[in-house]
Amino acid sequence: MNTRILVVDDEPRIVDILAFNLKKEGYEVLTAHDGEAGLELALKEEPDLILLDIMMPKMDGYEVCKRVREVSQVPIIMLTARADETDKVVSFDLGADDYVVKPFGVRELMSRVMANLRRRGVEIKKEAATGGRLTFGELVVDLDMFEARRNGELIDLTRREFEVVRFLATQNTQVFSREALLKEVWGFEFFGDVRTVDVTIRRLRTKLEPSPEVPTYVLTKRGVGYHFTTEFGDGTGQ
Repeated sequence: MNTRILVVDDEPRIVDILAFNLKKEGYEVLTAHDGEAGLELALKEEPDLILLDIMMPKMDGYEVCKRVREVSQVPIIMLTARADETDKVVSFDLGADDYVVKPFGVRELMSRVMANLRRRGVEIKKEAATGGRLTFGELVVDLDMFEARRNGELIDLTRREFEVVRFLATQNTQVFSREALLKEVWGFEFFGDVRTVDVTIRRLRTKLEPSPEVPTYVLTKRGVGYHFTTEFGDGTGQ
């Protein structure tokens, strides 16, 4: 079966343009023109990726993203005419994988689609290869359950926040630049905004760290990037 992409947007012209170009690339395309119809298709058809407008009738893209994330980890790329950083933060916090501002170039969007599909394929392979539990003092990162706990209490992380923790925790103390993290975790090769990494790290620390102002686990190497600590052990599996 061909890779299936769901396009959800209330602007028929945008839907037509996206559907035409996606089909040219060999994808099977599903379309919806409001949030309720989009959610219904997403749950029923289980597409491989969703292009999701934010401002739509009946149900906005935020709510659709939230509802989809309750049952699926399908890559979601948000489409919006608003470039405000707050909208980006909300999108990523709800579990979106990418964020594209209208008007956008078709070639760029196709590249983002391919990058997110490729990242998801790599991610599935990594999940199979790196199962287990990593322990860092009071913090336990369960790679099989996609959970992080501190002192036995579950930490409410978004999918993206957990992926950052999982990636850094499995790389020992290696330091990664923001550009490298965009490529490794988000799957962005050329189009990511490095501020996205800073925003996610900041929100992650408020949940993960006992004292976010003095982080213990996700550390900054000034002028270089971010890394995970092994101060409390070597992160070996249990």
